[in-house]
Formats: sequence, C-alpha cells, structure tokens
Amino acid sequence: MSLHEDASRVLREWSAPDAAQEELRTAYGRHLATHEDGVWRSCGAGHITASALVIDPAEERVLLTLHPKIGAWLQTGGHCEPSDATLAEAALREATEESGIEGLRLLPRPAGLDRHRTPCAVHLDVQYAAVAPAGARPVISDESLDLRWFRYDEVPAVADPSVVRLTARARALL
Repeated sequence: MSLHEDASRVLREWSAPDAAQEELRTAYGRHLATHEDGVWRSCGAGHITASALVIDPAEERVLLTLHPKIGAWLQTGGHCEPSDATLAEAALREATEESGIEGLRLLPRPAGLDRHRTPCAVHLDVQYAAVAPAGARPVISDESLDLRWFRYDEVPAVADPSVVRLTARARALL
C-alpha cells in the first residue's frame, strides 16, 4: 500500500468529532482523489502533512516546539518522506526526530485535522497524539528554536487556537 493509499484509507475510516472536522476530512479526501502527488511537498495545490502532539498524561503536560520559520509554539510534525509507509509512521518519525524522545507511543487514530498556509504551501495536516514514556527528557534538534513542556492550562497563553484544540482532542483520546 502506498502512502497516498494509506492517507486515503485513514481519512475514510476516521470518525470526525464535529461538523468542522468532517468538512476538513471530506476536503482532504477530495484533495487526494484529485492529486496523485497529494502527500508530497511537490504538490503545488497543497499537501498532506503529519504531526503529533507529544503528551505526558501523568504530568498533565504537552511538549511544544518553537518553530524556526513560523516563530510560534507548535506540535511536532512536518512533511511526509518517501521512507514513510503510513501517515502514522510519518507522525511518529517527526515527533521522535523533533523531540529527541525515544519510545513515544502513537495513539492509533488521528486526534484532528488542521488546514493552514505555511511559507512553502497549504498544509493539510493530519494530527496525532504521541504519549511520552515516564521521565522523558526532550532533546532540542536543529528543526527547532526551543523545545519545552507546557502544562495543559498554559497552552492557551503560548500557542494558537489550533494547538489549543489539538491539546483538548488529544486529552479526550486518552
């Protein structure tokens, strides 16, 4: 199964939690049906990306990265790579690379979807939650200006509404 086929399957099988998420799920499906390269950054009409909010439920906190190009606190994530067999694999790879935390456990289904414009293109982000092992210590990578744990109640003060919504959805999946 190709990454494109996996992304189509994930979106078909995912139960959106509300009408706005269902609208995005349908739009993502149309995008993939229209663009054979819809999972790759080369797709000029936009592309599927995979992200994961690293969450530590025991400490009631999430790990956010200060994105160097956007200048905002975000969940880990990014472009799909040819080595990614599935969207979940892409999200876990990105979370591991950007957090430096080994042993993350990805929850099995997406937490949400978010469509946004970036400097490179429109991203059709499929968002997962990754549970950190006890005592996890993040290690900053060259893909981040900073990396920091934030308590659930601190997220609205530092992050945009999409990250606040993702945090709530990830917590609900736990």
